[in-house]
Order: sequence, then structure tokens, then C-alpha cells
Amino acid sequence: MRALTGIQPTNILHIGNLFGALQPAVALQHDTDLAMMIVDLHAITVPQDPKTLRERILFLAAAYIAAGIDPKKTMLFQQSQVSAHSELAWILQTVCRIGEAERMTQFKDKAGEKSEKVSVGLFTYPILMAADILLYDTEVVPVGEDQKQHVELARDLAIRFNRDFGETFVVPKPVIRQSGARIRSLLEPEKKMSKSATNAKSYISIMDDADVIRKKIRGAVTDSEDGITVDDSRLGLKNLLTILHAITGQSMVDIAAGYEGKAMKNLKDDVAEALVLSLEPMQAEINGLLTNEDSLIAIIAEGSQKAKGLADVKIKKVKQAMGLLL
Repeated sequence: MRALTGIQPTNILHIGNLFGALQPAVALQHDTDLAMMIVDLHAITVPQDPKTLRERILFLAAAYIAAGIDPKKTMLFQQSQVSAHSELAWILQTVCRIGEAERMTQFKDKAGEKSEKVSVGLFTYPILMAADILLYDTEVVPVGEDQKQHVELARDLAIRFNRDFGETFVVPKPVIRQSGARIRSLLEPEKKMSKSATNAKSYISIMDDADVIRKKIRGAVTDSEDGITVDDSRLGLKNLLTILHAITGQSMVDIAAGYEGKAMKNLKDDVAEALVLSLEPMQAEINGLLTNEDSLIAIIAEGSQKAKGLADVKIKKVKQAMGLLL
């Protein structure tokens, strides 16, 4: 069964990305034929500094591997190295209806009141996402709840294309991630931890050093209630318990029970130390991989070549179905 997922090489990779997306992907590679993208074409829907973007592409590849993605098991590739993504995205734009594109809520959320000034790419990127999915006969797409709408668009476009031009695409199914922990902002726990947050104290970067981690966790917003309990109304506390659960695998109820008679400070200290111990080996491996850029580039190129072979077959089939090939 083919599964596809990926992360944009933008901003800071934080523990929400690690526990919510990367670790579930690592588990997925043992049960599926996993395609793991470095989603750089989506990244350029907003302005990027070329030098910084290149560095982040390499960093993300290193983070994938350090987290446990095995390039021998998983097709780890760079989206922009496979030209069929852009080509199929254009073809699917001719199949997609304006009303469907306008209903995508992520554009409204990201553009806000500046919708007339943002790039067209930010508006059409769900169609590019559909191309990403449909190119590889993807059967399951693990996503967060906020991306489910985009997978449903991919389903609609696949069904319409198959109806109008003959059976060409596998119709994918969104799978809402259950195994990944949903990590919230340390300062605004009603919001999820975000790579685009302006205040660095709201997230833990996977590359933060021990002192920074301890300081950020100490400053995490909780509440003044007594006791450590698992309570959905105590979002800040639950966030700390969720982080410990993601690291240890122990249930939040059992974790909370271990703090009977203890203070919030004890929990924060333990969360900080657990994060330091869990991140240090990954940080060391990432730094080691980044010292050998040529090797990292070769891994990306090999995976991208494999992806290109699959994508080229599919795009040829699409063109034949549409009458574009003579």
C-alpha cells in the first residue's frame, strides 16, 4: 500500500513536527510503501531567500534520516527534482473548478485580509498537493485535520478525471493521524505549535540546546490550579503531559498519577530533561549528516530519481488519456 507524506523546508522544525508528523512517518515506513517528500515547491508560495531555502532543504533531509526514515526502505525525495509535479498540477488546474479552489479554508486562513497581495501559488497549492498525491498511485495520505480538505479535493479531481478520460488515477484516502502527538504552543496552548510563530519561546526547536529547552519549558503557560491532572480544560498542563507521553510512551493518566503531591515545577523540570535526553542524539546525527553535504545530496538525488521514474510513467498515461500525446 502506497502512502505519501512530507514537510515543507521552511522556518523552524519543532517538536510538534517531530512528534506529530515525523515519528508517525517512521512507523508508517514499516507497514506501507512510503514516499517521503521534501515539499519545496509548496515552500515557495511565500517569499524565500535562496541560500536559506537550500540550507533548509538539506537540513530537512538530515532530520528525516536522523528521526528514523530509512532511504533504503522509504522513497525520500525532493519535490522540485521531479518536474511531473508541476506538469500534473497545471493539468489538474484545468480539471479543478474555481468554486472548489475558493472553498479551501487554508488559503483564507493564511492570506487573511491581504488576499489580493499574496501569490497565486498560495491559492492554487492544494491543486499541486493533489498532483503530489495522484502521481504515485497513493492510497493513503496521513494528514492533520487541517489538511483533510485538500486530500478530499485530490479525491474529487481523481474521480472527475477518471470519469472524463478513463481510469487513470488511484483515488486516495485521507487518514487523520492518530499516533502522532498534537503539541501546542508553549505560550498560547489554545493554538498548535507552529513553525511560523514569531515568538521563539512558543516552540521547542529540535535543535535547541539544553539550557534553551529548560528555559522555554519553565516559561510554558499552565495554570494556578493545584495538582497534576489530565483535564482538557487545562490546556497548558495537558500539553506538557502530551510531550512526556510522546517521549516515554507512558499514558498521560499514569504520568499524572506519578505527580501526586508534587508541583507544576516538578513536572516542568522532568519534561525539560526528557526533551534534552531525547533530542541530543538526533541533534548529533543531524549535525554529522550536515558535515557531509555531498553524501546528503546523493541520498536526495537517488530518491528523487526513483520518484521521477514513477512520476514520468504516470504523467505519460495522463497525457495519453487526454489526447496530448501524438
